[in-house]
Amino acid sequence: MGLFARLLGRREAGDDRGTAADAGGTEGRGALAVDPSFGDADLARLRSFAGVGAWPAARAVLDGAADQDDLTLMVSVLADVTGAEVAVGRALDDAPDDPLLRLVQGARHVSWAWEARTGARAQYVGEDQWKLFHERLESAEEHLYRAAELDPALLGPWYFLQISGRGASLDQVAARHRFEAALRRCPDHVASHRQRLQQLCEKWSGSHEQMHSFARRSMLAAPEGSPLGQLVARAHLEHWLSLPSGEDAAYIDRPQVREELHEAADRSIRHPDHVRGRDWPVAHNEFAMAFALAGQPAAAHLLFAEIGDRVTELPWAYWGDPVETFLRTRKQSARH
Repeated sequence: MGLFARLLGRREAGDDRGTAADAGGTEGRGALAVDPSFGDADLARLRSFAGVGAWPAARAVLDGAADQDDLTLMVSVLADVTGAEVAVGRALDDAPDDPLLRLVQGARHVSWAWEARTGARAQYVGEDQWKLFHERLESAEEHLYRAAELDPALLGPWYFLQISGRGASLDQVAARHRFEAALRRCPDHVASHRQRLQQLCEKWSGSHEQMHSFARRSMLAAPEGSPLGQLVARAHLEHWLSLPSGEDAAYIDRPQVREELHEAADRSIRHPDHVRGRDWPVAHNEFAMAFALAGQPAAAHLLFAEIGDRVTELPWAYWGDPVETFLRTRKQSARH
């Protein structure tokens, strides 16, 4: 364990809003870079169209979504494209009651709010930044609630309202209601479960016990092969990250933690019934990091072989440059 702790060079982390899903960014070393499209051609096209303000072309990609889960992922990827709010705003001027436009603009305003706030710790965020952050969150919620009103079947508004609510320090009861509203539209929506886990973290007025209980309960309630097993890995990473140096190593090196990680991987990404979605590298990268930290380099190495060069920003960015950390960990895992 000590080797990997030193290898990762853990640093203080800011907020994890988890849109784009939990993995945006473009920084890289050499030919390797974080790909916010996860290697998916449709998501890459969507980002490209949004980047040049080609809303009709972007809309055509969104209209090809397989289901509400797929549409919400597509919107989350589009929402992280800087400047996308301009073209969407023009389209909204012509069609103010279009629920998809309202959803996209609301999602974009959530990401736009965090661009103003930045990922810094709260004490390092300036007064003007806070003001702009809350103004954009308020605008986001107006768009999202309007989208939900126009099309009650939409999952997306309730997913993004979980993120905006956490930014606005919504109380736990109201936050749970937004999560439950998302699940009524898509009971096994992984991204909403990720947001709920974040809400239950100690850093968001939850507790380690609540977080772990939710992760395990969600995994066991789902059929084997469900991607919800990734919640267990994420919960252990969140717990590890919250502890001071020394205590973190003792925690992640516990036999119980290792057993739970293997159980979760066996019930999810390593299960023969597991079906990969467009953003499958998110779970694989999280398990790879967790196994490496827990002194399970062989398990991490097998996952790195599947991941290839599909590095995600999180969880690697918690400990420095995501690509450099990913490469170092992959190299060390291959040696054991």
